[in-house]
Amino acid sequence: MKTAGLPTLSRLLCALLGAGFSLAAAGQDTERDAAAPEASTPPPFARTELREPCTDYAPTRRPLFGDLHVHTSYSFDSYLSSQRRDPWDAYRFARGDGIILPDANGEQAVRAKIGRPLDFTAVTDHAEFFGQINVCTQDSGKPGYWWPHCAMTRAQNIWLQLLAANWWTDLGGQLKDPPEKSFACTLSDCDTADAQTWQLTRQAAEDNYDRSAACEFTTFVAYEYTEAFDQNNMHRNVIFRNAQVTEAPVTVYDTGYDSFPSLWRQLRERCTDLDNGCDVMAIPHNSNLSGGRMFNDPGSAQELDNRLFFEPVVELVQHKGASECRYDRLRGMGLDTVDEQCDFEQIAADNLNMLGSVNGEVRTERANAVPLEQFARRNMVRNVLKDGLLLADKLGKNPFVMGFIGSTDTHSASPGSAEEDNYVGHLGRRDAQYNNVQDHFYSNPGGLAVVWAEENSRDSIFEAIRRKETYATSGTRPIVRFFAGALDADLCESPDLVQQAYAQGVAMGGELTAADKPPRFLVSAQKDAGTLRSPGTDLQRIQIIKGWVDATGAAREQVFDIAGTAGNGAGVDPRNCARTGRGLQQSCTVWEDPQFNAAEDAFYYVRVLENPTCRWSTLQCQAAGVNPFAPECAAQAAAATAVAQDNGATGDVFGKCCSDPSAEAFYSPVIQERAWSSPIWYKSAEIRQ
Repeated sequence: MKTAGLPTLSRLLCALLGAGFSLAAAGQDTERDAAAPEASTPPPFARTELREPCTDYAPTRRPLFGDLHVHTSYSFDSYLSSQRRDPWDAYRFARGDGIILPDANGEQAVRAKIGRPLDFTAVTDHAEFFGQINVCTQDSGKPGYWWPHCAMTRAQNIWLQLLAANWWTDLGGQLKDPPEKSFACTLSDCDTADAQTWQLTRQAAEDNYDRSAACEFTTFVAYEYTEAFDQNNMHRNVIFRNAQVTEAPVTVYDTGYDSFPSLWRQLRERCTDLDNGCDVMAIPHNSNLSGGRMFNDPGSAQELDNRLFFEPVVELVQHKGASECRYDRLRGMGLDTVDEQCDFEQIAADNLNMLGSVNGEVRTERANAVPLEQFARRNMVRNVLKDGLLLADKLGKNPFVMGFIGSTDTHSASPGSAEEDNYVGHLGRRDAQYNNVQDHFYSNPGGLAVVWAEENSRDSIFEAIRRKETYATSGTRPIVRFFAGALDADLCESPDLVQQAYAQGVAMGGELTAADKPPRFLVSAQKDAGTLRSPGTDLQRIQIIKGWVDATGAAREQVFDIAGTAGNGAGVDPRNCARTGRGLQQSCTVWEDPQFNAAEDAFYYVRVLENPTCRWSTLQCQAAGVNPFAPECAAQAAAATAVAQDNGATGDVFGKCCSDPSAEAFYSPVIQERAWSSPIWYKSAEIRQ
């Protein structure tokens, strides 16, 4: 095992992560492998679009940071929260420009700007309501514009907005009734409006895609398929590879109760089977709120194949919580786990009603906490992966081979706004300013999607996602690589370790088959460099999570610490949240599983834990004069609430700042930001397909 601190940083960066990495005070440079390949040398991915070759081309690939889950004013729940920024604004924000968002009163008064630009983004507005929101909001000359539901959508009164939101979710089939379009569509032509909004979505992606040799920013034409019957989230972000897309999005109005398997079938019929260059994937998101319905056993061989083809990755973290695994700290038990790190950013409920808080009060019983005994195992992705191993024995093929990404699910047109110390909310006025702490205390800024790609272009990124060479972060930007195979034990000492790792094994997202000797795993990680305003945090630990099927046919898991230690003494100053102590700057480890059994199917993925830092809520509470660590927190909260009420707030605004972590199953004022690599699967010879 090799780890390193600051004195050896420069020497190890090249060895750890491929030539050309460096830490910079103002941000993170990414891999620069000289230039694009010679014209006579085709890249390892298919080119499906006309564009200039990227000057910045990395044969051993480089990490690109993005957000594939973004809503703008084209989405009903964004618009009716007084959010008026459109896809063009969202792409500008992703590239580093500032935008203006609504404050808690619905006035356009909050300036938001990301700390560092993203490399790629997809705007994923709710396609079900494209035309309906267009009719309701864009042209007062249309009769449908004046339908009462449309007027409520445009209202500034928060209660009218919330009533409109409930009406929209009912129309989308998310409550008790089947999907149905608004009566506004009887008064005006929603089909034409649907086509217009879809064209605008495509145009915004095209206008902001850098097709020049600079390759500075990539967009994807995309939308969200919004299925949530009875508020059980089964949403998918539908991401197209290039500008060749379906004539219209496939929505719940097309699939009905046939659900997302029908989405897959129709994407084949309308896109991938047409042999016209159309290619697409669907990314499931925040399965923690799916009520156990996101990952069912496949109903047929075709359904199994469709899932594997269309859903190469899953969104592991976003602003409505993390879906890796679940551990109840109060009870000292987990959902088929004993991993104490599984208490990270958990939501108490298991459905989308968790958003139903107004003025500090929960307005629906379905938002109440769900005990572990009633919380579906497959809401958590690690359990899904374990069940996939079991199903492989039964079906002959594993239906749950998924890599990991993170995203924000912002409804404020603010892609990549995942910084704890720069978080303005993701739900328009509903979590702006004091509303964030008051009503969305258990939400978080969300995460980022990271891909290892040769260049910043649609084809390169799309294929990186399809092969699952991706990882998720909780919002920070560490750099993580993960390989497995017949690797040399001293590979960390090699100046060309990345080239050798690709030659000797597979990268994250890959598959190993039985060999003469146990595989070795290479894990390299570099801390987030941060920015001048917000320096990155040292790493505390690097872990490998293993899941496998043992000789008795039972699915099991284990967590291995392979670098760093939980007892490194790092923490935060409770007075001001300043970070204390040190950790790893970067690490490289070649690891062997001490319990490896060649006859047992398994998966392995990496989890990188940063040193403790203050949660966004702690920072915002302290900014209001309320210190969650202080004995006098309750008095401070009362005083701050009185000030907020004088300025128009209602209810207990800052009381949650004083929540007692010893009495909360999942909340802590201090968190550990993290990254999760996509798994590498090991398949034994006995069931090799």
